[in-house]
Amino acid sequence: MKVLIIDDEDKLRNLLSKIISFEGFEVFQASSIKSGLKQLELEEIDVIVSDVKLPDGNGVETAKIIKSKYPAVEIILLTAFGNIPDSVDAIKNGAFDYITKGNDNDRIIPLLYKAGEKAVLNKKVQKLEKQLGEKHSFDKIIGRSKSIMKAIDLAKRVATSETTVLLTGETGTGKEVFAQAIHLASLRANHNFVAINCSAFSKELLENELFGHKAGAFTGATKDQKGLFEEAHKGTIFLDEIGEMEIELQAKILRVLETGEFLRVGDNKPTKVDVRIIAATNRNLENEIELGNFRNDLFYRLSVFAIPLPSLRERSKDIRLLAEHFVSWFAVKSNRRALTLTEEYLGALERNAWKGNIRELKNVIERSVILADDEILTLDTLPIDLQQDNKDSAMTSTFSMASVEKTHILKILNYTQGNKTETARLLEIGLATLYRKIDHYKIS
Repeated sequence: MKVLIIDDEDKLRNLLSKIISFEGFEVFQASSIKSGLKQLELEEIDVIVSDVKLPDGNGVETAKIIKSKYPAVEIILLTAFGNIPDSVDAIKNGAFDYITKGNDNDRIIPLLYKAGEKAVLNKKVQKLEKQLGEKHSFDKIIGRSKSIMKAIDLAKRVATSETTVLLTGETGTGKEVFAQAIHLASLRANHNFVAINCSAFSKELLENELFGHKAGAFTGATKDQKGLFEEAHKGTIFLDEIGEMEIELQAKILRVLETGEFLRVGDNKPTKVDVRIIAATNRNLENEIELGNFRNDLFYRLSVFAIPLPSLRERSKDIRLLAEHFVSWFAVKSNRRALTLTEEYLGALERNAWKGNIRELKNVIERSVILADDEILTLDTLPIDLQQDNKDSAMTSTFSMASVEKTHILKILNYTQGNKTETARLLEIGLATLYRKIDHYKIS
């Protein structure tokens, strides 16, 4: 553990340094706030032991500055003249503890151990939060096709606003992934992201889940219970499959959007919340309005900023990228070595319609990884219907001119080790023509 001592009294600083060093800690010294901040830039300090009165500032105020920039660092403040207001301010500013010089001889080492343990925990939490952020950030949305890049661009543009967002598209297109990415790129990222599938509950249960209840509201309600809107206070709530919600409950969602208030089940006093709503649906809500299944006014409040997510059929160029990602993921998860995907296997994936979109592709890949005997994913690890579709497609295309041309281009590319200029020369076609054919035949 690394400890930084900030004190302008050389004798005291050196003595404290020796005492702390004897415990096996790595100790750094600074005689001012300025030099202390410089040390923080150079070393990954865990705990700071600092005097309150320093030549260039006050340790209590500096604690706030340090915690804002280095939140994992713990700070123990020392003062010659302890007083209650300063100690209160110190704790408010993020100090671990505040002790009086002279009374610290027996306390400083135990305090250092406790502060060090908390600093280690802080770093672990930071690491987990970073991993979670990376997992759900826009950078983790896989795809390079125009349709998915357009959706990502729209989501990034709306993320930092407070605008309600409606995500539309078929089941399995990644609506919750987009919702999480929008939340993490927003000003609400440090608060809760709460998700609920509206199709998974009856009207009564969904109302209770969303808004909570008062004690005595129904049989078994022995105490007050918060709903998801309160859990998402200052953060974001994601209402998936909102098109499945009963029309009576839609009125309560509309009230939250308009006033920021709702009534718990069995309560007559409104609860106020500050929540951003992101909704999603695989239904055509305008058609549902005509059928009387969805409120017109709620639709217009939800669809202030609508983002349509493309089906996998519309972004078939991304299938290879997604497949490679899922194969790597499931290989690690099942403690297997890296797996190779054959061209025949990838071709079968690219030709499939994927009515269940990314979710269906993910399930198929997981099945293949489980069934693979060697470190190669072959056609026989796919479901029977995908194998048969591939055989039928192969039978009809084996003797076609397109198939012959694609095979020939692949051979020349292999011969030139991927040099497209040389490939175009050998094929006696223009470079632009070669690129068009590579794109048409989906040659990677």
